[in-house]
Amino acid sequence: MTGPTPETVPYRLVAFDFDGTLADTFPWFCANLNDVAARYRFRAVRPEETGRLRGLSARAILKDLGIPAWKVPLIARHMRGLATREAGQVRLFSGVPEMLARLDAAGCVLAVVSSNSEANVRRALGPSAGLIRHFACGASLFGKARHLRAVARAAGVEPGAMLAVGDEIRDAEAAAQAPCAFAAVAWGYNSAEALAGARPAHLFDAPEAVARTLAGPPERAY
Repeated sequence: MTGPTPETVPYRLVAFDFDGTLADTFPWFCANLNDVAARYRFRAVRPEETGRLRGLSARAILKDLGIPAWKVPLIARHMRGLATREAGQVRLFSGVPEMLARLDAAGCVLAVVSSNSEANVRRALGPSAGLIRHFACGASLFGKARHLRAVARAAGVEPGAMLAVGDEIRDAEAAAQAPCAFAAVAWGYNSAEALAGARPAHLFDAPEAVARTLAGPPERAY
């Protein structure tokens, strides 16, 4: 899971997804999913199904669980409310603060494009929020492409010089619509195998790999 050397990486703007990419929210999502299913009357998920569902796109999951399109905004709003009430439970993945610091030091403009709220994202990021130049939060489930284009305009960067980093097939679809390059991370919601099928420009297996590819090796202290 490697990419080009830092000298050949053309990205001036790196736009990160939040849930499953910067923050480890998948366990929280699984813990709340069946309560939400009971509330909005869609099929509950058995523990042994998790692996199979990680191989599906968001649209395929909606179909599998029997969620009609009209319910999606209601469910998304409810989940954001839960996330706000339980924001103190959310933790960043190990290595994320160091990754963001190295990218910033290397001159990358950083952004977060998320369906979560900006307040929740900032709270989870803590001091690392100061490294993020642009926030585009509150995106609809399939509305990230518009937010990616918005951060590119705000940063004064052509979409072709932007890299969207995410953990879901829908992040790859949004990047294609933006249009910009897409890098997948293998530690989030969709499986590495499913993400590889989306043909990302990069498929990373750890935050350190993101930093090494986009910013180069860390400086050694002498």
